[in-house]
Amino acid sequence: MCGIVGYAGNRDALSIIIGGLESLEYRGYDSAGVSVLEAGAIETTRATGKLSELKKVLSTKKRNGTASLGIGHTRWATHGRPTETNAHPHTAGRVSLIHNGIIENYLPLRAMLEGKGCVFLSETDTEVAAHLLNTLLAEGLEPLDAMREMCSKVKGSYAFLAIDSNNPDRVLVAKNSTPIIIGRGDEENLIASDIPAVLQHTRRILVLEDGDLAEVTASSVYIENGGKQVSRTEETISWDPITAQKGGFKHFMLKEIHDQARVVGDTLRGRISEHDASVKLPELDALRGKASSLKRIVMVACGTAWHACLEGKFFIEEFAGIPCEVDYASEFRYRSRLIDSDTLVIAVSQSGETLDTLGALECAAGKGPTLAICNVVGASICRKAEMVMYTHAGPEISVASTKAFTTQLVALQLLALFLAEARGTMSAAARRNVLHAVLELPAALSQTLKVDSEVAVVAKKFFQARDFLFLGRGRCYPIALEGALKLKEISYIHAEGYPAGEMKHGPIALIDENMPVVMILQREKPLFEKTLSNLKEVEARGARVIVVTDASEEDLKGVATQGLIRVPFVSSELSPILLNVPLQMLAYHVAVLNGTDVDLPRNLAKSVTVE
Repeated sequence: MCGIVGYAGNRDALSIIIGGLESLEYRGYDSAGVSVLEAGAIETTRATGKLSELKKVLSTKKRNGTASLGIGHTRWATHGRPTETNAHPHTAGRVSLIHNGIIENYLPLRAMLEGKGCVFLSETDTEVAAHLLNTLLAEGLEPLDAMREMCSKVKGSYAFLAIDSNNPDRVLVAKNSTPIIIGRGDEENLIASDIPAVLQHTRRILVLEDGDLAEVTASSVYIENGGKQVSRTEETISWDPITAQKGGFKHFMLKEIHDQARVVGDTLRGRISEHDASVKLPELDALRGKASSLKRIVMVACGTAWHACLEGKFFIEEFAGIPCEVDYASEFRYRSRLIDSDTLVIAVSQSGETLDTLGALECAAGKGPTLAICNVVGASICRKAEMVMYTHAGPEISVASTKAFTTQLVALQLLALFLAEARGTMSAAARRNVLHAVLELPAALSQTLKVDSEVAVVAKKFFQARDFLFLGRGRCYPIALEGALKLKEISYIHAEGYPAGEMKHGPIALIDENMPVVMILQREKPLFEKTLSNLKEVEARGARVIVVTDASEEDLKGVATQGLIRVPFVSSELSPILLNVPLQMLAYHVAVLNGTDVDLPRNLAKSVTVE
């Protein structure tokens, strides 16, 4: 959730750290800070708000030479308000420390340290770690020994980076349940909470695992786990830093909406053989033999990924004939779970670091097969699951997910077809028909993206509304939920998604002439007629109706709306993917017209690594 960057080398640490933090702004934050070692002393600077505020403060400070070692952090408040005092890094004596995660036993640790004379200045749990590490170093422990001892006393999740003024050549690192990577350079090394922070300097990456401690200097990286030195496989990241830039669009979100045709092609590439009507997923070979014995699938996720799972349920049950349940990861992990060797648990996450989804996956470990569907190579969820299927959306910078959601839908459809083939529940001819439509999806998405200007016109009519209702039936119900979520996330307008058939059981009481109703109208029979009937009910009560549909002009005769957006038709199964795109655009344009921060909406973070 928060951003972490550390540097040890022979260049200006401060500029490299600030640049790295800027590349992590998509994670969400409310304060920022840096600590660098200058002339043998730790210089810490912190500020509330955006990084621009921190840079203003730094510009007024006189520097004591160029620092070649330091750490930086962008904080999203958990313990304590978003104030300068609560911002990281926290400095205690000879130590400055930053932290992602939660220290669950910080109160007894704080009481113990206060008993030893430590004076606390913040409301945070993190300051406990800084004082504890400083105390252990003052007692004579070597830096890595002190870090190891500190971690043994801490309960919770953490990624710690610390510097010690008495050892000005190294950054100390510790990881447990919170992501951290090391970027290897030439006579320099970087540490970060996510890969984009180091891509301007290196593509050689080490991914730390739970329990790892590291000591990083300009020329070396020492890693241990359980008191013994270990090695981590160096990976070469193919992402070009340019892909993390806006590419001429006003916001990352708009760029990522327009990326969708390309990234869907990337997700499909090499995975479909239309000739033999087969889905090629060698990463799931272990599942092929188990597929026929599966009696149940449970999918766990949060937020947008949860909506993708609701859509995936349709694919799996229809194609593979396996009963499928979808659960919020935050609920699944805290209730009784009926999982056995015939139950496949699928965890879906864009970042692969969502703490609740990771916890749900851990609950299922050892009871039956587990599969992660994820966008980030080497993420925590990927390492916990027995099998991994990557979505290949590339870096998604905007907090509100768009292209990652679309590639999750595509991945789930491929998975459903893979299971159908393994179980023999679809004929080759039926699979070939579906796969032919899937291969047309990138072109259909390119065509759909052309409605952007039409959606912008609709947004101008409705951006001042304070409530929206999104309605859909069947496969379009999850899309209604996702459309409502996107609007509320970035425009701060109250929006609710609902099954259109349930409207008369409550929500119809909300409808009046001030209520915009977005109706997702799929041409599939018989739901088209049913949804059209619901539209008439809404219209009769004076609502302002916006229709997003793949139906033909002939089908839409007599439908009166204040906004009509039509997308291409590819197939009934794929319609929801295309119908979702105008809803993303609607949320974007409404947010822009309302002047909100589209890419970094308030109170939200890209990767939710705390409960």
